[in-house]
Amino acid sequence: MSAVAEHSGAGVELVPIEPARLPTAVSDLIRSGGRMQMSYAWYRAPGHVELRYLGSRGQSGDFFMWRCDADGPVPSVAAICPLLGWYEREITDLFGVEFRGHPQPQRLVLHEGARPVVPPLDPAYPADTKLPFEPADGGLPEVASPDVQRLPFGPVRADVVESAELIFFYVGEHILHLHPQLFFKHRGMEKRFEGRSAAGAVVLAERVSGVGGFAHALAFCQAVEQASGCMVPPRARMLRSLLAELERLYNHLHYLGHLSHTTTLKVGEAEGKLLEERAKQINGRLTGSRLLRSLLVAGGLRRDVDPGPWLGGELERLQAQVAVYARMLENTNSHLDRLITTGVLPREVAIDQGATGPIGRASGLDRDLRRDHPYAAYGMLPLAVPVRTSGDAHARVQVRIDEIEASLALIERARLQLPEGPVRVDCVLPSHAEGLGWAESPRGSLFYAIHADGDGTLCRVKIKSPSFSNWRVFPFTVHDSNMMDYAINEASFGLTVAGCDR
Repeated sequence: MSAVAEHSGAGVELVPIEPARLPTAVSDLIRSGGRMQMSYAWYRAPGHVELRYLGSRGQSGDFFMWRCDADGPVPSVAAICPLLGWYEREITDLFGVEFRGHPQPQRLVLHEGARPVVPPLDPAYPADTKLPFEPADGGLPEVASPDVQRLPFGPVRADVVESAELIFFYVGEHILHLHPQLFFKHRGMEKRFEGRSAAGAVVLAERVSGVGGFAHALAFCQAVEQASGCMVPPRARMLRSLLAELERLYNHLHYLGHLSHTTTLKVGEAEGKLLEERAKQINGRLTGSRLLRSLLVAGGLRRDVDPGPWLGGELERLQAQVAVYARMLENTNSHLDRLITTGVLPREVAIDQGATGPIGRASGLDRDLRRDHPYAAYGMLPLAVPVRTSGDAHARVQVRIDEIEASLALIERARLQLPEGPVRVDCVLPSHAEGLGWAESPRGSLFYAIHADGDGTLCRVKIKSPSFSNWRVFPFTVHDSNMMDYAINEASFGLTVAGCDR
């Protein structure tokens, strides 16, 4: 590895590394207590792919970015750092990079039978040309025993569940293996950013995943701001933290209601979704948008909002209602019996496979970007980070209940500390700039890495979403479980397909 480091506009150290050195470098980082976050590829020049590896030195250590050429085969590090396995497969599908020695070389994003004329994210891919496809089998484990049955479930499922095919291998009610096939409706969101201005792309970021639109837009805006070196006004930073917690609030309330639906606790479902609706009505009164859209812009906020005493009163009433609701959930045996010991995720698996957000914290991972890598105004706000160790569905519920209480306290603190002043400064993305932005979304760690072209428009945007990580982790809690618990286990993860498929 070269000892000469650069710095991106985001203040993230850029370190050149030879591809052959990657396995050793990853091993050394993990042994020293560091952690890899993601990897991605981009076209540094026509026909020239460069790989990027984002990591951190210790829980609260600075982020760094390794960069290396991918003009030929690159050694896989998935066996050393399993959480990078899906990223390597994604890069292979979308950029055509070969990773030698990958333990699971099957396709991930492109289904078997897809035959792209050139890699889909190559700028040379012909516009308005459909990806050639011929149905084909492949990618599934071979089963030797005649007693093992195979059940393909999906991609069209009941209710309004997003498209995903879940292939179960089972004996009786006992699930031996789950193979999730996602990316049926891959929208090419990262591709859609290409050629857009930073200002116009905020609207796109808000729509990558509807239930986390504010967090996505916030991470994107912060990437642009760090690339351009602009300083967001203090009032806008505090309001950003307040609004991000309002998004977390309605997400967690919806989660509790939906999980109650899977345990057939109908009153609990209705009450949870009623509380979610009340939280969204507060959002609408404060900002004009129940989903907190059309507020963020690189440089701050599009307009000021006034979280006056009325907001404190509304949230105090909501807090009392949530406390009663949570207490009733935690004292309903028929509900708890379906959650306790269901879908256990051991801490070691959570670390290796990249669990994030409430999923990781329910398995003993004390990690939260708001505290460990503060952004917006989180460095000025005391933050409680709930952690559990049992790793089951009940632990995942307890973490979210505690996070609701922590978010309500944080919102009130932000409201009382809100400074006066402007909420926006001009922020222009320079040519050939790059930046990194992050946010702790309701579902976990979210990163945006951006690269600008010579005219300041975007030429590459990489989105690391929490559901991409947690969908990878989820099957490890399904193997060796039973069919009756499956729907409850999936609901306890709070996964979104849109956030994964992007």
